[in-house]
Amino acid sequence: MKNTSFALGILLLLVNGSIKAQINPSWNTIFNNINTEVSTNSNAYNSLKIASETIGHRLTGSPNGNKAEQYAFDLLKSYGFTNLRFQPFEVESWSRGKIHVTIGADLQHQKVIKSVTLAHSPVKADVSLEVIDIGNGVEDDYLANPDKVKGKIALVYLGVLPNSKAGTPSLHRSEKAALATKYGAKGMILINTADNGVLLTGTASVTGKLIPIPAICIGKEDGLALRNQLTNGKLFSHITMNNFSGMIKARNVVATIIGKSIPNEKIVIGGHLDSWDLATGAMDNGIGSFSVLDMARTFIKLKLNPARTVEFVMFMGEEEGLLGSRAYVNNAIKNKSIDQIRYMLNYDMTNDPKGYSTSSEDSRELITGIGAIAHSIDTSFTNMFRVGAGLHSDNQPFMLQGVPTGGAAGGGLPKNAGPCYHADCDVFSLVEEKGMKNTVRFGSMLLYGIADAAEIKSKHFTDEETKNFLIKNNLKEPLQIAGEWRWKD
Repeated sequence: MKNTSFALGILLLLVNGSIKAQINPSWNTIFNNINTEVSTNSNAYNSLKIASETIGHRLTGSPNGNKAEQYAFDLLKSYGFTNLRFQPFEVESWSRGKIHVTIGADLQHQKVIKSVTLAHSPVKADVSLEVIDIGNGVEDDYLANPDKVKGKIALVYLGVLPNSKAGTPSLHRSEKAALATKYGAKGMILINTADNGVLLTGTASVTGKLIPIPAICIGKEDGLALRNQLTNGKLFSHITMNNFSGMIKARNVVATIIGKSIPNEKIVIGGHLDSWDLATGAMDNGIGSFSVLDMARTFIKLKLNPARTVEFVMFMGEEEGLLGSRAYVNNAIKNKSIDQIRYMLNYDMTNDPKGYSTSSEDSRELITGIGAIAHSIDTSFTNMFRVGAGLHSDNQPFMLQGVPTGGAAGGGLPKNAGPCYHADCDVFSLVEEKGMKNTVRFGSMLLYGIADAAEIKSKHFTDEETKNFLIKNNLKEPLQIAGEWRWKD
């Protein structure tokens, strides 16, 4: 069965006339060795378990965050990396303090509502204001009456409400906070989309810096009940909070394998090591970052040395505004190495992949060729292929500089873990070892294939090409909201 599947994959590539340019015959043996090594000796699950039990959450700038950085560094060193370093950067750290929220028909008759502060809310806030339902909190919801939330608290749904207008964008919570601020709101109450009262945290800032208004999250059931009450009369809310913000130092962890024949071209593979502080961040992003750490272990154990340089990066500060990946890219721009980065592979909440993704259609032949070999080894890997682009993870700073990005496709979170995203239920018991092993073995194959390819057709975009690419992928509006659209029309 395996040989038949592999032959079919090779036949398809021969039909496309791309086999010679794209697939190295030695990869079949190398990929089988990867499969055996990871299936037998993977340390991804166990190392995440130890980190969860001994460190806890991995909030950037906290003592726990520092422990996580050192843990990853020491783990990579134990695997045999000698080209290993910390990449320090200074960030404006944020951590939550106390919060108290009440809501009622007037300011004298209020009831406490369960809530959590969204990150980068002010250090101190105390507001008592009318609550206005602004629906999905996208631009169209404000344009109908631009002064509707001015001086008030905006009640906003996190996703897209049922029966919304076709094509309504699903903006990030930080973009919704930016719009609420733009239209004069003095506070924002975000309604979570998960059932059973689960609360979500995460940054409400598009810049990674403090926002001027308090922003909180409440449960889905409470939020929908408030929307219903607002159809019959006014509601007022009293929000008090205190938080911490200050400049701290954090560190990316970088391990490098120098390419054997094209060392000046680099493939960056990473995942964010940091997490929010409500739980231990098993799904977000333990399963991704610790899988990348195990890909690094696999490369060292098998003495894999592809043509191009490979850099394994544990990014910190992703949750607080892509701070670590921005620092990495800014440093690459400063030392003029940015053009050497031929691909960036990002693993964020990745589990049990069934295929590969990329931002570049030009990579189809190479990536599906790699996937055909993976499929021949394990037919559960269906070799699905996705092309697209998105924001709000560590691929973003690279993509904005024209670097092709990619990673895994398909799969899904184990044990119905989706509702625990950024929540207090994101704990290690959700993790399944098999899913992590699949991420490691198929991710290692993709990484090696791209790094060792005779040719990478996906080019590094010019600034104008990057602009056009972002427009084509409908990313102009969210980047404008975030203040990251650097082009003048």
